[in-house]
Amino acid sequence: MLLLVFLAGLWAGVQNALAGGGSFVTLPALIVSGMSPLAANITSTVALFPAQITSGYAGRKLVSGAGGLPFWALFVLSIAGGAAGGLLLLHTSPAVFARLVPWLVLFATALFTWGSFFRKPGAAGAVHLGPVATAVAQFLIAVYGGYFGGGIGILMLAALTMAGLAARNAGATKNVLAGVMNASAVVLFLTSPDLHWLQCGVLAAGAVIGGLLGAWALYRVNEKALRVAIVCIGIALTVGLFLKPI
Repeated sequence: MLLLVFLAGLWAGVQNALAGGGSFVTLPALIVSGMSPLAANITSTVALFPAQITSGYAGRKLVSGAGGLPFWALFVLSIAGGAAGGLLLLHTSPAVFARLVPWLVLFATALFTWGSFFRKPGAAGAVHLGPVATAVAQFLIAVYGGYFGGGIGILMLAALTMAGLAARNAGATKNVLAGVMNASAVVLFLTSPDLHWLQCGVLAAGAVIGGLLGAWALYRVNEKALRVAIVCIGIALTVGLFLKPI
């Protein structure tokens, strides 16, 4: 069973570094190992955090601000939103958010697809989300990320590309911000009795290795191929979630 958890972490690390949605792999694996959905959610969030830090550091040269906001502003918004979401999770049931997840991922995938392949090109580097819209989007995504986390990579990629970033830069920026928003939640979860430390350690080891592999690929994958891969992952996540919600 621990081997399954490790392999789930490995896959999730690669997927998170490239596009997001790794928790949709780790949550079912942890539930199969015997955890409740809430415990699996908390354990997965803590376990994936080291991989988010390592993959974010590995891709740091591609990190950028977006939508007219400097990176530090996105950083602060992610910390604040992640803390708010983490507190919300510790005091409420995740059932409502869990029902919303398929629709959120579907919307984000559709938005990213339109922005990548169907939007009419304008001036070079044109920004479609301004500072206020970008800030609101990032904060709400961070709240959701601290609360549940599933699909935040797809959501951030959609928002960041709509704010003017290329897919490669959006992917690297997303990796750093995902780690930042989860940092606040992780601090809160470390004292939770629902955190399973053994499975957390095994999952984290696999995710760190996978995250480094994904960050390596982020530098080398063709831009168009990267966009196609992100769309395919989003479609697969959406179909899977509608067929079998978490």
